Amino acid sequence: MSETEIAKVCINEFKQGERIEGFFLIKSVDLKTANANGRKYLDFVIADKTGDISAKLWEVSKEIEESITNNIIVKIRGTVVAWQATLQLKIEKVRFTTEEDNINIDEYVQSAPIKSEELYDLIKIYIDDMKNRDMQNIVNAIFEKNREKLLYYPAAKKNHHAIRGGLLYHVYTMLVNAENLLKVYDFMDNDLVFAGVILHDLSKMEEMDSNELGIVSEYTLEGTLLGHISQGVKKVELVGNEVNADKRIITLLQHMILSHHYEPEFGSPVKPMIPEAELLHFLDVMDARMYDMRRMINETKPGEFSEKLWSLENRRIYNHGDLS
Repeated sequence: MSETEIAKVCINEFKQGERIEGFFLIKSVDLKTANANGRKYLDFVIADKTGDISAKLWEVSKEIEESITNNIIVKIRGTVVAWQATLQLKIEKVRFTTEEDNINIDEYVQSAPIKSEELYDLIKIYIDDMKNRDMQNIVNAIFEKNREKLLYYPAAKKNHHAIRGGLLYHVYTMLVNAENLLKVYDFMDNDLVFAGVILHDLSKMEEMDSNELGIVSEYTLEGTLLGHISQGVKKVELVGNEVNADKRIITLLQHMILSHHYEPEFGSPVKPMIPEAELLHFLDVMDARMYDMRRMINETKPGEFSEKLWSLENRRIYNHGDLS
């Protein structure tokens, strides 16, 4: 391809030095000022269904500055460059879409591989099968009350399961893993493990402000000051009292939530003191890391290393390809 040719490719196919053109969703945009020369520029995160990437527009017109916003689709032309070993897009031109562009929003929003309605129903089966009625009543009340938001909420602003329906997908894959591990570690209470898996991150719906595209614009005031762990513990107590649950069951569920991050610096003031909580922690870590590793493998050619990823302690992941 010559320097003047422009490729129409998905974000996960971007290569350094390549000129690209296409439609992308603006996940975030901020007007900033360069330290070197004091010039204004726009700092973007743009996305399609394959991923997202940082992008910068250095020549900012008054129209673009006043009109560009989050969560809209625009057409972009630019060049893929590398900055501190990470790919980003240097934007040359950006324009708003028109009706003639015939945009399909599903092409620009990353979603869970299983439809949210199906994930909700699959998780509901685990709740309906619980034998402990107090646990079942608490989990069911919280789960059903938040059905509408659960259908689109991500599990994070960035990194693992930061996609539409990501919170439900994260919970479901953990439940499947838990069900299989409980066949090996059969001395634990299944209901307590399943309840902890379902409840452990549900208060992220209060911690983060997400739109129906599954894109988080910011953390809420309560989320920033309290975090989803504290909010989750409080919610279990309130709902537990509403359904007249046994105090010991409420306390055990609170401990599951309170300890699942394991370390104080990550938000857990206590470490797991029951085996079910220990299992929950490692299920959570495993699912988050496997999600990010699979994402990096999908974005990396066989025989090559990925970019460094913060959520994996700045490790690079090697795609060894098909070994059969």
